[in-house]
Amino acid sequence: MDQAAHRTDGEERGLRRCPGCWKMLTVAMCMALLGCLQARELQGHVSVILLGATGDLARKYLWQGLFQLYLDEAGKAYNFSFHGAALTDTRQGQEFIAKVLESLSCPVDVAPGRCAELKGQFQRLSGYRRLRTREDYMALSTDIEARVQHEGLREAGRIFYFSVPPFAYADIARNINSSCRPGPGAWLRVVLEKPFGHDHLSAQQLATELGSFFREEEMYRVDHYLGKQVVAQILPFRDQNRKALDGLWNRHHVERVEIIMKETVDAEGRTGFYEQYGVIRDVLQNHLTEVLTLVAMELPHNASSSESVLQHKLRAFRALRGLQKGSAVLGQYQAYSEQVRREQQKPDTFHSRTPTFAGVLVLIDNLRWEGVPFILMSGKALDERVGYVRVLFRNRAYCTQNRERWVAGQSPCLPRQIVFHVGHGQLGVPAVLVSRNLFRPSLPPGSWKELEGRPGLHLFGRPLSDYYAYSPVREQDAYSVLISHIFHGRKDSFITTENLLASWGFWTPLLDSLAHEAPRLYPGGAENGHLLDFEFRGAQLCFSQQQPERLVPEPGSAPTPSAFQVLRATYRDSPLISAWPEELIAKLADDIEAAAVRAVRRAGTFHLALSGGSSPVPLFQQLATGHYGFPWAHTHLWQVDERCVPLWDPESNFQALQAHLLQHIRVPYYNVHPMPVHLHQRLCAEEDRGPQMYASEISALVANSSFDLVLLGMGMDGHTASLFPHSPAGLDGEPLVVLTESPSAPQQRMSLSLPLINRARKVAILVMGRVKREITLLVSRVGHEPKKWPISGVLPGSGQLVWYMDYEAFLG
Repeated sequence: MDQAAHRTDGEERGLRRCPGCWKMLTVAMCMALLGCLQARELQGHVSVILLGATGDLARKYLWQGLFQLYLDEAGKAYNFSFHGAALTDTRQGQEFIAKVLESLSCPVDVAPGRCAELKGQFQRLSGYRRLRTREDYMALSTDIEARVQHEGLREAGRIFYFSVPPFAYADIARNINSSCRPGPGAWLRVVLEKPFGHDHLSAQQLATELGSFFREEEMYRVDHYLGKQVVAQILPFRDQNRKALDGLWNRHHVERVEIIMKETVDAEGRTGFYEQYGVIRDVLQNHLTEVLTLVAMELPHNASSSESVLQHKLRAFRALRGLQKGSAVLGQYQAYSEQVRREQQKPDTFHSRTPTFAGVLVLIDNLRWEGVPFILMSGKALDERVGYVRVLFRNRAYCTQNRERWVAGQSPCLPRQIVFHVGHGQLGVPAVLVSRNLFRPSLPPGSWKELEGRPGLHLFGRPLSDYYAYSPVREQDAYSVLISHIFHGRKDSFITTENLLASWGFWTPLLDSLAHEAPRLYPGGAENGHLLDFEFRGAQLCFSQQQPERLVPEPGSAPTPSAFQVLRATYRDSPLISAWPEELIAKLADDIEAAAVRAVRRAGTFHLALSGGSSPVPLFQQLATGHYGFPWAHTHLWQVDERCVPLWDPESNFQALQAHLLQHIRVPYYNVHPMPVHLHQRLCAEEDRGPQMYASEISALVANSSFDLVLLGMGMDGHTASLFPHSPAGLDGEPLVVLTESPSAPQQRMSLSLPLINRARKVAILVMGRVKREITLLVSRVGHEPKKWPISGVLPGSGQLVWYMDYEAFLG
């Protein structure tokens, strides 16, 4: 029907009196129509592919972060699909993802009904697929293109989130680049988790490798600390309060800047990682250095421009004065070396030099900050858990009146400070605090609110009432913030290649100079007292208290066994190699590398089966750190046995393999073969046929099901792998892989069978520690009695058996 038929007489008369109105109305209607067409044209599809979707980080944070992205963006200019991907088989992965999706939650300000509706939509848009081969990536790309075409949209872009160990980056990057890039006009964003190298050289190598597959603008390196709400507010705060801060944010007014992250927990359970990295690499080189640049950088004219922010951060890096050995003080909590000895199977004489506490003095050589000390400090086993940035201003005021007559919170003689309180501590929430005798700050009213008073609460020596204090209206997880920034293409919250290399270039000389320094020992917690207090004199840091008596002997004070040679003999009519633990592990690692090189020359691949338990851990570390010529690219890693627990459980043998070896080497991820103990949300259920699945995989990939090398241990009851005395499972018969029962928890295990082990070209049995002396003596006397002593049944049919024993296990 003609719209003119609906006009009133008044409207008609008005249009006659205003001949130009017809033209204006026509233009307005055309613009509105064009706007509608453009809005439809802008509709695009975004695919998010979460690699490592069944891992711990994904389960705890990333799926919730993706759901928050959907909550924020649903109904706007884009529609979505979410693809969880991992090496887990399809059915098991689907069940895992379904369970995770069911646990997702909405913010408190979303009505329950609306939450249930959005959650249902997100679940329908999310799926799981197994990604291992180039063909898998090609199939994923084809599916995305078909979905976009079916919905009549254009493809806007793809996000690949690498929630996988760095050793898997290269293979995944190659497959994405060759087989799963979006078409012309659509963007690609790949998200990478730290660690980004161990020093400047390794970071450069990793950056070069990734740079061969992706452009710089496509890579988003995550430092989750930059997603914390208060850290993300530092630059906006400086921008919104330019007028008040312009005259204060410099060497004439700032006395010092403290950038602090304290932890009460220790490194127990993570000593393998900590021995590799230590507190400086773990916290200072990344988290605290990034915060330092946010405080120290020149504020761009346009603080919302990612490009400008990143350029100014890089300039701040270049202005940092080089660090010297005297720039740092180091500490180590007293129990750390014992934890390392226990977890890494180190000898009683071993004492670690890895710092668990560090304070570092950073100076900046530019006109704004010349002479202002920036203190970076972090540590474990300290008296409180808290993170903050404290900018303490000089105070030249003198008040003649008695302190009791000062105006509360406003006297010019009170300390003047700005604190970006990242979290935890006595305050317990993220907050921005500004002394009332400085200025009243401006913060976004929709997202920040004033904190309510808390009588009796003192922060940095002053009651909370002395501050203008603001906290977020709604607390957000750091990963939710960063995922939103990735989606919107905001790169200022991420680490560019230039900034990464600049940071490592700054820290690597200090790390090298401190490599052989013995840290000060401290008891941990409140008992530390003033032991870790330090002060600065010029460009030097030193502890305030003199070095107390050592709580344990000085590293290296005990006699070392370096004069002893490797002993060669026989044991149970097979070759025996015996030495002190470090020499023994080094010899075994050399022998495994030699076997790998021979196998790759002969057949192109090396199939290595590794047993679980604590004994192989030092070997894993030796292979990871001392064998750069190892042909990992052609190596397949198999498990000899596994406990019936989820792969992310601390009891899992695969977890130990991952922590101590896999995350440090570059083996193709599809060459890693974990035992399928967790299927259909059940553990080692016979009806799931996990052993048969693993046996089929071995038969398909290992020629004649004959491993090139099998590494075993020996239990104190004579068991090996997870084959136990008086248990018939796996000692004979046809099955290659079996379920067994252990006398100790967790009872259920999966294990290679004795007949399969004996098909190997070489079997190495590693036995370490004085506690193994009795079983070693006993087994030396028994015959072939695998039902009583399963270890006695290990005798390769056409291969070689070699025993590796340290002196304590062999001689007592």
